[in-house]
Amino acid sequence: MKIVIAPDSYKESLSALEVATAIERGFREIFPEAVYVKLPVADGGEGTVEAMIAATQGRIVHVPVTGPLGERVDGFYGLSGDEQSAFIEMAAASGLELVAPSQRNPLKTTSWGTGELIRHALDAGVKHIIIGIGGSATNDGGAGMVQALGAKLLDASEQPLGQGGGELGKLARIDLSGLDRRLAECRIEVACDVTNPLTGKDGASAVFGPQKGATPEMIVTLDNALAHYASVIARDLDIDVLNLAGGGAAGGMGAALYAFCGAQLRQGIEIVTDALHLADQVADADLVITGEGRIDSQTIHGKVPVGVAKVAKRFNKPVIGIAGSLTADVGVVHDHGIDAVFSVIYTICSLEDALENAGENVRMAARNIAAVLKVGQGM
Repeated sequence: MKIVIAPDSYKESLSALEVATAIERGFREIFPEAVYVKLPVADGGEGTVEAMIAATQGRIVHVPVTGPLGERVDGFYGLSGDEQSAFIEMAAASGLELVAPSQRNPLKTTSWGTGELIRHALDAGVKHIIIGIGGSATNDGGAGMVQALGAKLLDASEQPLGQGGGELGKLARIDLSGLDRRLAECRIEVACDVTNPLTGKDGASAVFGPQKGATPEMIVTLDNALAHYASVIARDLDIDVLNLAGGGAAGGMGAALYAFCGAQLRQGIEIVTDALHLADQVADADLVITGEGRIDSQTIHGKVPVGVAKVAKRFNKPVIGIAGSLTADVGVVHDHGIDAVFSVIYTICSLEDALENAGENVRMAARNIAAVLKVGQGM
């Protein structure tokens, strides 16, 4: 019997690999002879780098980069075991958590450091880059990123634009003669789970600006600046980013990666499951086990368990979900490929106790699920 274990992390308690390991331990108590394949998964957001390096026997590469406010920060990215793929989280260089709440100002914050991570990965010789763009502190349309990669964004005096979303309104001309040519030889995929356009009431500034420190007045300025930026991109590059689904992700980073780097914007979970070759492992499996910290009605919206189940159902494989907690509306996941769901909580306890004992709780739940399956085999 072959069992594929492909969970997400349990936030604030266990990494995806730790969850998978605990599930395997529990199942081995009942099915010691089974073949177990552990594939830690992430949805393209937090934890994606760790999941990808675990699955590819890769490593973390530490790189000092420019932070959101121009300071030096300790950035990082993942490098696959064969050193052909890089896994980048924008938040590692240009993330909101790198900026104190009192200093958050999207007129000033820059994505320059993310460009430095991309350049470092290109220096390492990679031919494939996966970029997760959640958790950004910026609303600069990815301008800092493309400048770090060699593009020139010039004002009317032929001077380079300064940093931050507030500078985009001054853009007069784009010069790509210095853009890193290796980008054209590298396949770039962007984990983008939002479809927000670049501008307007559903755009980057209006929807995501407030959490980055934007006041109502700033939102108007930023939205106008991004609209102008899009018009110059259309004129100089002949690329329409104004109507690009997902162009408004990460303060316009989605638009920049598409226009300047030829990137493809996709659902994060699809990128990750493809990169992990999940389908190859599931094809001859007898059972697929997945999970996350909480399984609820939101799980169907691009989350790991349903993403894994979608792959499994292509091969008509049974899928079990194991979660830290379940909600009353969890039944909706049965319509999306998860056949049964279980909580690891077996007694009344505090959240603190649940987090502290998560590993043992997962093992015990997995052992009990396996025991039920064993009983079923004998009926």
